[in-house]
Amino acid sequence: MLCHGLAAGGRQFDADAGHFAGQGYRVLVPDLRGHGQSSTPTTRLPGDFAIATMADDMAAMLDHAGIDQVHWVGNSLGGIVALDLVGRQPQRFASLALFGTAFALKLPPGLGGVFPALYRVLGRNLLARVTAANTTRHTPARPLIADMARAFDPHVGAAITAHVRRYDLHDNALNYTGPVLVLVGGRDTAVNLALRPSLQRHTPRPNWTIVELPEAGHCANLDASEAWRTALTGFWNASALTAA
Repeated sequence: MLCHGLAAGGRQFDADAGHFAGQGYRVLVPDLRGHGQSSTPTTRLPGDFAIATMADDMAAMLDHAGIDQVHWVGNSLGGIVALDLVGRQPQRFASLALFGTAFALKLPPGLGGVFPALYRVLGRNLLARVTAANTTRHTPARPLIADMARAFDPHVGAAITAHVRRYDLHDNALNYTGPVLVLVGGRDTAVNLALRPSLQRHTPRPNWTIVELPEAGHCANLDASEAWRTALTGFWNASALTAA
């Protein structure tokens, strides 16, 4: 399961899905609600974009696909959704891998309003280019990031941000006894402000693996693809040996 971040979509993992499928894995690449080809709730209720609601969507998708367990790989929002679900339904996870994801955030209120304001002031095209340039230094990855940002609904961004600006999922991560991989992008400076102190407090843990990707930014699969794929494959192989 390759689960994307906020304002992205399953397209973030197109190349990776092909790579891992070629290695014999069955690969699921969902679009979270309000992203990509997934629909957006018309009710606009406060809980429509709650973390637990999006996690329940993913659980329902796994049920529909007839899948009991997955190796979940979550980027940013996709990791936050996984951290919620692993606390409630840990049996669904053969392993959990996170990148660009903090275990807790405490950001100021009103942050969600930034999304519509930026789209309104800068316009979709300029904002998409700025987002891509700030997300990765890897120039070939920028057109895809820009395209996903251009297509994103800023009101969805505001609704999701209202929930993810303040959460604490440390206990869910710590209580999960299965294999955990945390990929730390050396250039993902904003997330690392929240992530690194958590890692210092909670590691070493016997079921956790921490891998530093010095050249990776927030979307490590796009700007440090080879290192990212190698780390995941090694982690899954080690997890399989441990389980055996």
